[in-house]
Amino acid sequence: MPYSRKDFYKITLTSGRNRVHYADKTVEIEGNALLFANPQIPYKWETIDEEQSCFFCIFTESFFSQSPNFKEYPVFQPGGQPILVLTDEQVETLSAVYLKMIAEIESDYVYKYDLLRNYALELVHFAQKLQPAKTIHANSNAAARISSLFMELLERQFPIESPYQQIKFRSAVEYARQLAVHVNHLNRALKETTGKTTSELIAERLIQEAVALLKHTKWNVSEIAHSLGFEEPTHFNNFFKKRTRQTPTKYRTV
Repeated sequence: MPYSRKDFYKITLTSGRNRVHYADKTVEIEGNALLFANPQIPYKWETIDEEQSCFFCIFTESFFSQSPNFKEYPVFQPGGQPILVLTDEQVETLSAVYLKMIAEIESDYVYKYDLLRNYALELVHFAQKLQPAKTIHANSNAAARISSLFMELLERQFPIESPYQQIKFRSAVEYARQLAVHVNHLNRALKETTGKTTSELIAERLIQEAVALLKHTKWNVSEIAHSLGFEEPTHFNNFFKKRTRQTPTKYRTV
């Protein structure tokens, strides 16, 4: 499977040795794991050993059209934890859910897709319970709502799929203007819900995209800099080096 963004969501239960390139990270799986993939994040899956056991569930966003908030679960968020290591007992529990899915998809039950949605959400909630509670934010107050809108606007600028494509917003002021709030108000809301400022979140996402483009495209540094909204390649070089302690060119050759 090539390193790329797909146009579907995927929940994979696997047992075996695998290597997953996900966004700007590479994770080696030595045994059991549950992987959540979404259309926003590029990834590539490599099998290390021939002996593999695997279930996967693939669906599009329209499958959950009646529950649009499913995208807000941390397992589907760019900064979330998409790969979870499992015990044999947990694999047995989740395998039973996948087997129910297989049986249901082959049935002639009129409402089987409602059941299948429930089974998919069962996988999501199983994973959510394995993650620290602090990664889950209740979207019930003004700060959380503003933060949610900001993250959606930030992610809407990606993926960068062509050197001729360029992000529209780079600064905290530009995002605040789009959200019709004062930049100080946006900063306070993000600091309250994420512990980070607007500029820090923007920079983290730009670095994530820059690393992915450097690793998985043949675009030159000037093209990547332009796509990410830098007027001069030197500005991008300084930005990248400050946060990774390497120049883009050095990072690409390591």
